[in-house]
Amino acid sequence: MLEAMRNGLEAWLVPGLSALIAVAATWLGYRLALAAVRKFSEDTSVARLFLDAAAKALGLFLCLLVLNGVLEAAPADLPWLSQLQHLATLLLILALTWAAVRCTSAIGDVIVKLNPVLEGKWKRARKVETQTRFLVRALNIIVVIVGFGVALMTFEPVQQVGASLLASAGIGGIILGFAARPVLSNLLAGMQIALTQPFRIDDVLHVQGEWCWVEEVTATYVVLRVWDLRRLVVPLQWFIENPFQNWSRNTTDLLGAVNLWLDYSTPLEPLRQEFSRLLKASSQWDGKTETVQVIEAGERGIQVRFLMSAGDSSQNWDLRCAVREGLVSFVQEHYPDCLPRMRAQLMEHDEPDGP
Repeated sequence: MLEAMRNGLEAWLVPGLSALIAVAATWLGYRLALAAVRKFSEDTSVARLFLDAAAKALGLFLCLLVLNGVLEAAPADLPWLSQLQHLATLLLILALTWAAVRCTSAIGDVIVKLNPVLEGKWKRARKVETQTRFLVRALNIIVVIVGFGVALMTFEPVQQVGASLLASAGIGGIILGFAARPVLSNLLAGMQIALTQPFRIDDVLHVQGEWCWVEEVTATYVVLRVWDLRRLVVPLQWFIENPFQNWSRNTTDLLGAVNLWLDYSTPLEPLRQEFSRLLKASSQWDGKTETVQVIEAGERGIQVRFLMSAGDSSQNWDLRCAVREGLVSFVQEHYPDCLPRMRAQLMEHDEPDGP
């Protein structure tokens, strides 16, 4: 046993050194060429983005390609040659799959770079980014499936059972379809969302009572950043089957309302003037909407709505809070008797005559 291993190692001494030198020279030449390209190219160029994304994978692929060439040229009587050739081929396929995944991922970065968020054109840029992220992830899944399929086909047992697998593909496909129904439904929902665009990256949504932003869109779920920095992870299929609010579908500006319950004796004109003063003093107000309306008149008082507008949801919230605080302070200071109160009437009645 030991004698056979020693003979095998001695037989591999020259081919092994040749393979090692060839791989090292390939890696060194690739690194030098990569450094030269990076030095004489712009960091933001399209070719540079693809190169930076797939640099490590391409280097590994070239080294494995040279290693396969050396093994093919080695004497056929070398021990363990067929096993090493199969391993090198398998690693070459996986490295090529890795490089393809990195290049397809770079496609998204290139498209986003070519469609920057410009003033007045943010909607188109976010639409392109959302569609690109969906399609790139779907393409990556296809590349990985094909790569692993090709890698498995290098094993002879897999090739031999191919005919029987094709014969049972119908039944197996039905079983696999039922088993993978949640994943497939989310993938199809992702494609539908990418095409119809009910929301985009950075859109402001109101989902399940939460005020949140679209932070990340994957192939099967969406990550929403809630206003208090929590993360809400929602499957894509949920957006197809359930209603939700999109506060930045076409524009980001929103209307906001502050409702106050006041006494019937409250004068409305001073409130209108104070409301106008608070809006003009606020940097969040966009100057579009300024309305004061009595929207309810109940048995205990009136409800006054102060309607205002702001450039986006965050400014709208801050503006509403500031206006509400200012109006309450104004009523407390100038019309404290006009705050909501319970009204009661004391009834006098004669005491009964004594006996």
